[in-house]
Amino acid sequence: MALMDFIKKQFIDIIQWTEEGDGTLAWRFPMAGMEIQNGGTLVVRESQMAVFVNEGQVADVFGPGTYKLTTQTLPVLTYLKNWDKLFQSPFKSDVYFFSTRQQIDQKWGTPQPITIRDKDFGAVRLRAFGNYAFRIADPKLFHTEISGTRESYPVADLEGQLRGLVLQNISNAIAGSGLPFLDLAANQVMFADALAKELAPAFAKIGLQLEAMTVQNVSLPEELQKILDQKIGMGMVGNDMGKFMQYQTAQAIPKFAEGAGNGGGGIAGDAMGLGAGVALGQVLAQNLQQGLQTPVAPAAAAAAQAAAAPVGVKPEEVMATLEKLGDLKSKGILTQEEFDAKKAELLKKLV
Repeated sequence: MALMDFIKKQFIDIIQWTEEGDGTLAWRFPMAGMEIQNGGTLVVRESQMAVFVNEGQVADVFGPGTYKLTTQTLPVLTYLKNWDKLFQSPFKSDVYFFSTRQQIDQKWGTPQPITIRDKDFGAVRLRAFGNYAFRIADPKLFHTEISGTRESYPVADLEGQLRGLVLQNISNAIAGSGLPFLDLAANQVMFADALAKELAPAFAKIGLQLEAMTVQNVSLPEELQKILDQKIGMGMVGNDMGKFMQYQTAQAIPKFAEGAGNGGGGIAGDAMGLGAGVALGQVLAQNLQQGLQTPVAPAAAAAAQAAAAPVGVKPEEVMATLEKLGDLKSKGILTQEEFDAKKAELLKKLV
């Protein structure tokens, strides 16, 4: 009876894996009660590694090549099972294949802006995205830490964890690069290198090797980008207040004209149209005449004079103007001294 059972058994002569499709990191050879024939062949192709596991313990790891399975090629397994005398008969062991080729174009990005310290702006919230590539470097460690005894383990099951590691290390990478935000956006390769340096140990802990890291974009949220644009405009005119007022007026005139064309009126609307409030109307007109050395257009001059006229000023209009001037001060467009001076002028009009 024992002889008949032995004859009915199925034996495996060749153990190999040809990947089908993309994205499989680990694959378990289907045993289904079969045993490995002593002297059988193990084929491990380039970009693969194979791991023999016996009774839950990793016995041997094989790199690319063709192996005849004997006591010479499985010395550790032989030692574990004490098969130095019985290894002539078939044996059973789980065999796992691991893909060691690069897994490329893995996406990462910040779902929400992250806050970092910056020597130019103090603190900024930025967004960033890019991609990376990795491979399995230590299949034994990856088996024990990640894939385990599953029949197959796809890249998709690991994406969330790796993306989380990238996001977790962005702040450290920016600090390690030593670059302020404005330079960071222009030196994305340096940022990517710093990020890869931060990530390498975390990947190694689970048997992976980070092969490439790219940063494709670094940007600010829209509301912060507007403030940055304003700061850049101020930087273009330097500390010359006259030129700054010219810059502000040039930015505001289109809005003023648009409001007039739509039938808009009221002191508050006209003040914002000029970019600095009713109280700044006369100063803007004077700076335009002195700085640009060109005649002010009659329509613009009339508009400035009308905006500056204190006749018929209503308390609610003055309060609205003060609120808008306060908004300009909070954005750094007006200094505290300028705001206080214009506030005093407006309050006099209520007396």
